[in-house]
Amino acid sequence: MTMNTSQAGIDLIKRYESCKLVAYPDPKTGGAPWTVGWGATGPDIHEGTVWTQQQADDRLEADIAEREDLVNDAVIVPLTQGQFDAMVSIVFNVGPGSSRKDGIIRLKDGRPSTLLRLLNAGDYAGCADQFLRWISPGSNVERGLRRRRAEEREMFLTGSP
Repeated sequence: MTMNTSQAGIDLIKRYESCKLVAYPDPKTGGAPWTVGWGATGPDIHEGTVWTQQQADDRLEADIAEREDLVNDAVIVPLTQGQFDAMVSIVFNVGPGSSRKDGIIRLKDGRPSTLLRLLNAGDYAGCADQFLRWISPGSNVERGLRRRRAEEREMFLTGSP
């Protein structure tokens, strides 16, 4: 069954991404990737990019739909709405992973992340605990990520942040 993000899940993403209509550098690197709107990044976003609120909202909708597809494709066990929303939120923030970067769905070497492996094994509690590992310790964004991961974990476990 294909799931979609609830309003509570969208609100969680918005609370932590916030919306900025002028592109800004990544808080961790001070440069790339540049971000605009509700946390949007990509080759079309660079220093000097300016969006309207409508562009930001449209891109958020498209970006969430892309993350929903990733979660729907990767997860093979039943999820509650809160679990699905939490998964979409963390994939939105961390990314799914690629050959160059570790992510929530796949690691650099192509193996599933521990979070996904535990989830697909039906270890929901173990999966929930993995949320707290994705925080970039020692970075200038650590505090915000700790709060976000705690809320995502809570949503995963109880259905509400």
